[in-house]
Amino acid sequence: MDIWNRHFECMDRDDLRRIQSDRLRETVERVYFNVPYYRQKMQEAGLGPEHINSVDNLGKLPFTTKQDLRDNYPFGLFAVPMSEIVRIHASSGTTGKSTVVGYTRNDISTWSEVMARTLTAAGANRNDFIHIAYGYGLFTGGLGLHYGGEKIGASVIPVSGGNTMRQIQLMRDFGSTVLACTPSYALYLAEAIQESGIGRGELKLKAGVFGAEPWTENMRREIEDKLQIKAIDIYGLSEVIGPGVASECMCQDGLHIYEDHFYPEVIDPVTLQVLPEGTQGELVFTTITKEGLPLIRYRTRDLTRLRYDKCSCGRTMVRMDKCLGRSDDMLIIRGVNLFPSQVESVLLEMSGIKPHYLLIVDRVNNLDTLELKVEVDEAYFLDRISQLEALRKKLQDNLESSLGLGIKITLVEPKMIERSEGKAKRVIDKRKF
Repeated sequence: MDIWNRHFECMDRDDLRRIQSDRLRETVERVYFNVPYYRQKMQEAGLGPEHINSVDNLGKLPFTTKQDLRDNYPFGLFAVPMSEIVRIHASSGTTGKSTVVGYTRNDISTWSEVMARTLTAAGANRNDFIHIAYGYGLFTGGLGLHYGGEKIGASVIPVSGGNTMRQIQLMRDFGSTVLACTPSYALYLAEAIQESGIGRGELKLKAGVFGAEPWTENMRREIEDKLQIKAIDIYGLSEVIGPGVASECMCQDGLHIYEDHFYPEVIDPVTLQVLPEGTQGELVFTTITKEGLPLIRYRTRDLTRLRYDKCSCGRTMVRMDKCLGRSDDMLIIRGVNLFPSQVESVLLEMSGIKPHYLLIVDRVNNLDTLELKVEVDEAYFLDRISQLEALRKKLQDNLESSLGLGIKITLVEPKMIERSEGKAKRVIDKRKF
């Protein structure tokens, strides 16, 4: 298996820890002297840069949240003058003010480096054609993959999102070999390819790098089967750098975190205590090389666990499990904790059920209700009603057994659930809190 930067990706862990500690000390000094917010937080905790000598001292430092970025909107957490910021990205701001991130030239170089590692881990090289169907613009996905693709010398096709039939035409005409998009859009493309009449033999796709939303192992199998590719999970956050924080290798056994740049912890989201290795909790990152927007102990809200055993690919960097979901995406229905990914996992185990669904949460007479609208194969609507009812009953039994929760099932015909060319919207919560 090819490895882009063998020196760092396969480094002895004791050597890596020394580098992490050196870089952490530099980062703490940078934020203390250049970011008033961090200086105030550290002073309130009785801390100065001299108190942080290694990553062993990280637990003394305060956490950073997305709300902190919003409170300091737009540039209040930047650690360099704006004259040194060469790129600005921002979130969509759908749940509040946008979170704004800035990059220096060195930050852009770091981003290109970790994305080169990501693409190489997915089997890409200078001979590949990388078809990027992530959105370009303020969203970090498109340009992140773009710079990484150019760094490894591949031919980058910056298609961006939308216009699905044109996407398919370009994949066929240009000979795209690596697809980069959200996993839900990959399934949408697979459906559209099948309906277009284009034979799979007319496409040269061999791998896909998919991220920006949670997806299950069942969904991976569905994508790999329909597109006949290797589906690789990638992970990132705009606030930390964008895509390129972590990625799977061809072993598909956890995502390697590029921890020479991003130091990970897992905490209990309630007590905020650091959890032992292998325990599931909320992922926290400290950026230890970023100049424009360094972040100290940033709470991602993503739920996972860390594993430090060496991967069979030869990389020694810690691996994180595929994210179960987000602590702030968790639904609490009549006292039961529920993640959309749990529902998706059940759906993809059943024949006749499509991987397109919508969860609708409401409150009727002070009681929470949950409805699942899900697409089924067209044949069920052309057959006897009794067959459709039997499928609905089987799905309801499987879900209630798995979730421990009563749920109303509504089966709908194919294409009735709205498709997304970006992150799929899986939940509508109508409750008033």
